[in-house]
Amino acid sequence: MINLKLLESNFDEFNKKLKAKKIDEILLKNLVDTFVTLRKERQELEALQAMQNTKSKEIGELTRKGADVSGIKDELSKNKEALAKQNEVVRELDEKLSKIADNVPNIIDDDVPFGDDENDNVCIKTVLTPPSFDFTPKAHYELTSELDFERGAKISGSRFTILRGDMAKLSRALVNYMIDFNQSRGFELVNVPFLVNSNTLYGTGQLPKFENDLYKVADEDLYLIPTSEVPVTNIYNDEILDESALPIKFTCYSACFRKEAGSAGRDTRGMIRQHQFEKVELVSITKPQDSDRVLQEMIDCASDLLTSLGLAHRHMLLCSGDLGFGAAKTIDLEVWLPGQNKYREISSISNTRDFQARRAKIRYKDGKKNALVHTLNGSSLAVGRTLIAIVENYQQEDGSIAIPEVLKRYM
Repeated sequence: MINLKLLESNFDEFNKKLKAKKIDEILLKNLVDTFVTLRKERQELEALQAMQNTKSKEIGELTRKGADVSGIKDELSKNKEALAKQNEVVRELDEKLSKIADNVPNIIDDDVPFGDDENDNVCIKTVLTPPSFDFTPKAHYELTSELDFERGAKISGSRFTILRGDMAKLSRALVNYMIDFNQSRGFELVNVPFLVNSNTLYGTGQLPKFENDLYKVADEDLYLIPTSEVPVTNIYNDEILDESALPIKFTCYSACFRKEAGSAGRDTRGMIRQHQFEKVELVSITKPQDSDRVLQEMIDCASDLLTSLGLAHRHMLLCSGDLGFGAAKTIDLEVWLPGQNKYREISSISNTRDFQARRAKIRYKDGKKNALVHTLNGSSLAVGRTLIAIVENYQQEDGSIAIPEVLKRYM
């Protein structure tokens, strides 16, 4: 959630940055007006509460003296009625404010380029050179029958895949290698639930905005996670951390589940876009002054992991129109896929600043006061897309697939 006090005092700046994320100025004005009105009505509520307390004490003192309190009781009764009405006014305004604010995205960092979509993203650098082939390279779904799309669809529907034999082994090897690599960079391994409640999803910004993309358990307040960012970030939901514990850096393997409601007709062949997929995640919780440095550490970790696998990739700074809901800044890593003759996203590393922390109430003790932390998250890496990249980049003319040297001991 954005800082509403800063929105009120710096409206023009916020409006400019949120317009770049396709948020209407009228919505923001409505948000500010509601925020100001709520503050005024809360002050009135507090005044009525103070009067109620004062009159109650006065009645007690006069009663002990044997004085007549009937007049004050009448005043107290009328104040109580006004207090109940004012409570309802504040409750309704608070609900209205939440409905608006909960759907407003994070503002962008100053160095994020303005743009409409992925075509306006900026390439920061490329790493390694894509391989050249003496033959026409094939797409991953043409190279091996051990990626069983037909039977995956039979048992679960479209966008589900069965991995068999060496492909299943390669997937497991990638998970273990990624975890070991991330641990060597100082990220603590955690294992978290794949089912979370609505408060947890609210904390990282998936609810209420993206409910249509989530798989919900019927009649229970539980959802399958779309990414392990959700439970890992919320490990410290509504807690106050000691400053000396920061930064906290986690890595986590999980299955991820997404309806992909807005992706009809996109990437219908192969494993690029699935309803269920595996990912190794990076999550960091830091002091605000350290979050830029930690973001770079996470980018370097994911990029160096790709380099160690011999996979050519590039760093893309996302423009305002392509940024995620909670992100203030995002660097995508795009891996080269010979079968598609293009780069495709394999990792998305974001700094959300204090946006998620405000929703999840994650704070730290900064001297004598409590302050919001900054939270960051990123893929390291999407396992299925990394498998695809290896299959396509390491394919041989005879149809066989070589294995990167660093993975051999994991196979």
